[in-house]
Amino acid sequence: MKNARGFTLIELLIVVTIIATLAVTVFVALNPAQRLKDAKDARRTSDVDTILTAIHVYIVDNKGSYPTGLSAGMVEKQLGTSTNPPTCVISTGGCSVAGAADCVNLSTPLAPYLKSIPVSPQSGSTTYSSTTTGYSAIVNANGIVTIRACGTEGSTNIESSR
Repeated sequence: MKNARGFTLIELLIVVTIIATLAVTVFVALNPAQRLKDAKDARRTSDVDTILTAIHVYIVDNKGSYPTGLSAGMVEKQLGTSTNPPTCVISTGGCSVAGAADCVNLSTPLAPYLKSIPVSPQSGSTTYSSTTTGYSAIVNANGIVTIRACGTEGSTNIESSR
């Protein structure tokens, strides 16, 4: 009698089923959609800090003067990138109010400190063009500058103040 070596069909099906189950479990556990949202919010946090740092370096280099378009006690304005004034979707009421008059273009004053004004990653149906960034700036009466990300993937607001 001849000894046959190899796997039976049942053994192969069991191994394939186990591998498929493990693959599905790992994929669900990693949750790539959530990881993508976290990565976008991490970029927004980095961009907010980058813009705020550039504004503060400008203020230090210019003996306390704010960049053109920013002043103490100003209302919240959308940061634009290229046109003057930029067209954007933010106003004194925050990110959801439209009004080009409530926009500020910091491309020129911050050019020595930033290659370009960062643009927020797209969020669902929200897209940003060459004239809107998805970030806003406000300077309170005490001169504290706050930069805020208008669209976030998570439930927390992304903003930084100095």
